[in-house]
Amino acid sequence: MVHLWLRAEERPDEARVGLTPGGAAELIARGFRVTVEESPARCLPLADYLAAGCAAAPEGSWRGAPAEAIVFGLKELREEAAPLVHRHILFGHAYKGQAAGQRLLARFRAGDGVLLDLESLTDAAGRRVAAFGYWAGYVGAAVALKAWAAQAQGTICGPLSVHRDRDALISALAEEMGDVLRPDALVIGALGRTGRGAGDLLETMQVPVSRWDQAETAHGGPFPEVLAHEVFLNCILAGPGAPVFVPAEAPALPRRLRVIGDIACDPGAGFSPVRVYDRVTSWAAPARRVHDAPVLDVTAIDNLPALLPVESSRDFAEQLLPHLAALDRIEAGIWARARAAFERHAPPDPRTGT
Repeated sequence: MVHLWLRAEERPDEARVGLTPGGAAELIARGFRVTVEESPARCLPLADYLAAGCAAAPEGSWRGAPAEAIVFGLKELREEAAPLVHRHILFGHAYKGQAAGQRLLARFRAGDGVLLDLESLTDAAGRRVAAFGYWAGYVGAAVALKAWAAQAQGTICGPLSVHRDRDALISALAEEMGDVLRPDALVIGALGRTGRGAGDLLETMQVPVSRWDQAETAHGGPFPEVLAHEVFLNCILAGPGAPVFVPAEAPALPRRLRVIGDIACDPGAGFSPVRVYDRVTSWAAPARRVHDAPVLDVTAIDNLPALLPVESSRDFAEQLLPHLAALDRIEAGIWARARAAFERHAPPDPRTGT
């Protein structure tokens, strides 16, 4: 019997969840056992999971879960020294050389645990089977416009908060932007899920948008068109050899560019296409000012869909559910590919050197 342990998220400002009560009921009907930790932040109530047949557990008790349990969460675990002994499903952000990712992988090796990274959950053709991309783009575009609106008021973007749904987000953003003339925007990666989300938000806000994808970026740069737009949104999944859209010297160059929304958000990776900042921003301080005259702000939040937790959770959980149902065949298919990705990237076991 598969025992899926839905843990409470340990990151502040994170209310999303990757399994709905309805999805849990489907797994239980297939013979799964589902344990759900108590959580004061989760956007869906524990009572609904209990009504679906799940067992409850205290927040953070996954550390003492049975060895065979598969621990499922979305965002990163709290940084600790303790080895990780379970199989974990989460967004590890550990395969691009980031220092925190290397520490996480070392904990898995030390405890004989396994990371089944949601970013590496792919079909046979290498396509991601479940992603928050659309909502990352949608909310990321909204945050960039909030930064632009704040600039128009002579200030910098203030703290963010959760919205009950997209209508509430749009209403709040429209009030902040007021009746002033809209900026023009360039979206790169416009044909992907993230880019489509960004484009939809910009259209809703009546922002003129240029949509670029591989055809427009294939020459590798430079890209003076980025500096010719007031708002730039980076929506590509970068890797080694990715073109640089905003070089380090861009702030000092002649430009109309005032806000960069780095929705892909890989500042710690050596192949980041946006080279004017070096760390993510936060809900408390969404924009980082990287130049004063003329002003240039960067927004780079790595859990954007959490600003719309209910809609984004339900969408993601619906995508993922058929693959969670395949955990009873964890040695095959997408789960085997995720395990292989972990083995490729994890450091050698310090006890054996392999």
